[in-house]
Amino acid sequence: MRKNIRSRLFIAASVLAFGAMSSVGAFEALPKQPPIPKDNPMSPAKVELGKQLFFDPRLSSNGTLSCNSCHDVSGSGTDNRTVSLGVGAKAGGRNAPTVWNAAFMTAQFWDGRAATLEAQAKGPILNAIEMTMPDEQAVIDRLSSIPGYKEQFAKVFGGPNSLTYDNIAKAIAAYERTLITPNSAFDRYIKGNKKALSAAALRGMKEVETLGCTGCHNGVNFAGPALPMGEGFYQKFPTFTDNDYVKKYKLDEDVGRSIVTKNDADKHMFRVPTWRNVALTAPYFHNGSVKTLHEAVRVMAKTQLNKDLAGKQVDDIVEFLNSLTGEFPKQTLPRLPGTPNMSVINE
Repeated sequence: MRKNIRSRLFIAASVLAFGAMSSVGAFEALPKQPPIPKDNPMSPAKVELGKQLFFDPRLSSNGTLSCNSCHDVSGSGTDNRTVSLGVGAKAGGRNAPTVWNAAFMTAQFWDGRAATLEAQAKGPILNAIEMTMPDEQAVIDRLSSIPGYKEQFAKVFGGPNSLTYDNIAKAIAAYERTLITPNSAFDRYIKGNKKALSAAALRGMKEVETLGCTGCHNGVNFAGPALPMGEGFYQKFPTFTDNDYVKKYKLDEDVGRSIVTKNDADKHMFRVPTWRNVALTAPYFHNGSVKTLHEAVRVMAKTQLNKDLAGKQVDDIVEFLNSLTGEFPKQTLPRLPGTPNMSVINE
């Protein structure tokens, strides 16, 4: 309880401090490298192993889904569905967040239930709606029956007993930390190229600051102030509920973080999502209910700031948000280790 209170006070102080910043402090370029935990150092071999696991549908019970199914790195890092579909086409409850630049987030999932990328990687594999593997041992047993994986885990993590569920998650997280999209038009502008942004984008940048949007969407990922890993930045959504948007898009039906914490104070609290590459990640919000970025901007202005925007304001803000689309490192399909003369899928 005390930790939760300290965290809330720290977040509140961070937001107040941010409010006193100049626009220079509000806007930051994306670093070339995200934070890397001491207990999971990067190496080319670990990243390659994690990439194979990320693309391998054999991590799902019937061999039909991989991590990439919902977080497509050939595109937006999402599946661009309202909600993702798990094994057997079961519909999930929330829209899939992008995996691009997720390494800069200090908590994962909309409700922040995973403190790290490693913790996040463990969840969907065992989730009863998503990849539906029955338990950790079943995952270990399946991968252990694939000779190539046994060899790689021994090489990357050391020792014959290195194929563990923790190490599976560590490898996937190591790969995900390479999914960074630098050098957006905004980044080039903030680094000194004053011709990188259009006049409309510059107006939009000023607009989001003047309106107060950057009170939440700030920092290198436009997802909140820098916090210790594991302490997510949460805001209530929707804040203002006396408007047509809330009912139309069913914005208040999901009680958010309180499902995790069992604390009424966390009702309708969600982790603030990144603005980076937001132009590519439609549909929007935790329930994927809003199809266009223009409409999402109008919804946010009304539900979070209680403001109605003119068409030109919306156009300029969208132009600025488009300037946050970065350069995507080329992704190639990995060659997955085979299972000669047999299949590990029993369904």
